[in-house]
Amino acid sequence: MKHYIPAFAALAVSFMSSALVPALKADQSNKKTEITIDQPIAVEGTVLSPGSYVMKVLDLPGDRTIVQTFDGEENHLINTIFAIPAYRVMPADEGTFEFYKSRDGQPTALHTWFYPGDTNGFAFRDSRSFAAE
Repeated sequence: MKHYIPAFAALAVSFMSSALVPALKADQSNKKTEITIDQPIAVEGTVLSPGSYVMKVLDLPGDRTIVQTFDGEENHLINTIFAIPAYRVMPADEGTFEFYKSRDGQPTALHTWFYPGDTNGFAFRDSRSFAAE
């Protein structure tokens, strides 16, 4: 009987630690990214004023393209966007944001967002075209 106790204890610790793994990866799974901007930017119909914001992916099974933008403290949801999947060949060590070419008198519009280390990202429509609709 004494020979089974260490094996049983190791098995119990293994099960308990595997239950904690999803909680430890929470920030990576929702791709939470804190940004600070010094000029207005447009994100699919919403203009974000200079300040701090949090962008993250809504954690829905089967759909990983819904991006939410919150204020810097995450107290207020600003917008929810159905993003278009974007891809790149080489991942970057840091998160990257790319913008559409700026137009006179309009805020720069967000084009793509890639989370650090990912080759899959999110593309956004040029929100400045919404004004014409």
